[in-house]
Amino acid sequence: MTSRNPRWTGVIPPVVTPLTEDGEIDRLSLERVVGHLLDGGVSGLFALGSSGETAYLTPGRQDEVIEVITSACAGQVPVLVGAIETTTDRAIERARAAEGLGADAVVVTAPFYTRTHATEIDRHFRDIAAALDLPVVAYDVPVCVYSKLDPELLLPLAADGVLAGVKDSSGDDGSFRRLAIGARELPEFSVLTGHELVVDAMMLAGADGSVPGLGNVDPHGYVRLHEAAVRGDWGAARAEQDRLVALFDIVRAARPGTASATAAGLGAFKTALMLRGITGTNAMSAPMRRLDAVETAEIAACLDRAGLSRV
Repeated sequence: MTSRNPRWTGVIPPVVTPLTEDGEIDRLSLERVVGHLLDGGVSGLFALGSSGETAYLTPGRQDEVIEVITSACAGQVPVLVGAIETTTDRAIERARAAEGLGADAVVVTAPFYTRTHATEIDRHFRDIAAALDLPVVAYDVPVCVYSKLDPELLLPLAADGVLAGVKDSSGDDGSFRRLAIGARELPEFSVLTGHELVVDAMMLAGADGSVPGLGNVDPHGYVRLHEAAVRGDWGAARAEQDRLVALFDIVRAARPGTASATAAGLGAFKTALMLRGITGTNAMSAPMRRLDAVETAEIAACLDRAGLSRV
């Protein structure tokens, strides 16, 4: 087995995008979110991912998010930026914008909306990597793009230097395990799990780190979990993961039948950050709705049970 030195390890939260009441980027709140995450000891930031509402933001607002995050971070940790678009040329355009605004890497999904074949997905990643001077990270999120990035696709791209890493949000733990096994022969390739409820298990399987949306709310907890796993203290890792699983109940606060899973999850993260005094509102991008007072009270109770301070 090759000795590994992956480019990215640790906890790299997908940064939420706070909004003002009129739907603009809340720059001050976003700066506070970045400070909160850095204080938590994270090893990177993922801007404009699913938790960052990237699909809802205009290109101008996406650029503003990148500017605020890279400025607030000031080089303390790498900033990975989503260039999540339907087709190759559109992804390259967004990736070049991110490159010009200080991104350290770009994160790219398979093409979507159009019907796509594995050979076209392979070409998609190769063309994007060839157009940039930045590392490219694949984002495996079939629930959103309807294509699964199998190890048989990803590992050859990594071996050819096209991909520097992968964020796996597929929920396919068997596929993840095969990917981690294959990555043992790829010293610098980063295997990151987005499955925030089983980070301890994914670390045991070979993950180099995690990209947990819930890490916005409790970055310190995910860092403690990662550090326990790295030192092989699986009891401590399990205990921390169990606490975070209970905290994840915040996503169940939205009344059934009134919000999509996306709105329930992001709304819970934003509401928790508001309760913790980090952001000013829990405003959501249209057509999603914000969580109401009753739902907010349920999230407050979850924060209290998890031992997290709030204002």
